[in-house]
Amino acid sequence: MQPCPSAGPGATPPDPSPDMSDSPVALLRAHARHAPWNARGLAAHATALVDAAGFRPTNTSARAAPSARAIRFYVAQKLLDRPDGAGTTATYGYRHLLQLLAIKIRQREGQTLEIIKKELAGVGGDMLERRVATALAPALAVGADVAVKHDGDLPGEWRRIAVADGIELHVRRDLGASRDDALVAMREAVRAALGRAELRS
Repeated sequence: MQPCPSAGPGATPPDPSPDMSDSPVALLRAHARHAPWNARGLAAHATALVDAAGFRPTNTSARAAPSARAIRFYVAQKLLDRPDGAGTTATYGYRHLLQLLAIKIRQREGQTLEIIKKELAGVGGDMLERRVATALAPALAVGADVAVKHDGDLPGEWRRIAVADGIELHVRRDLGASRDDALVAMREAVRAALGRAELRS
């Protein structure tokens, strides 16, 4: 499998600089700044993104969120590239995030791991990135990011949306205000308030 640029284990993540376009690929690459992850962090980040995109599971295996054990199983089955390091020190990068997202998206579309493995084997890094970005476009289009923090074994998931340079809104995912339409409305309201402040200055 061809690695996508700067996406291999231990590699420098793609530059998510603000002068990039707001295409789904550019917005997806912004998640590289959260790398590296441990297995649990990678699983939580991918799950939050897939859930935010509104994919509806078609069966029980697709509904289950990936666990650290599932991540290690995917590595053993060559669905995921090997991580950097081993055991409890293993870390995963942007390339692994793309692969895991592709797995969970296709599972929720009803595909088996056997078929998904064949699909991933024939897809280069750039193509994989474009496919994942296109599938996640509904979540990425609002400019929302996902931050996952752990308190023991219970993750608290937050959605982050960029408003302007140096300004972000953080909304916990279990609130109604974390809906895409609510996030967009809040973003535009804050931008409007900032615009009025600039006019008064």
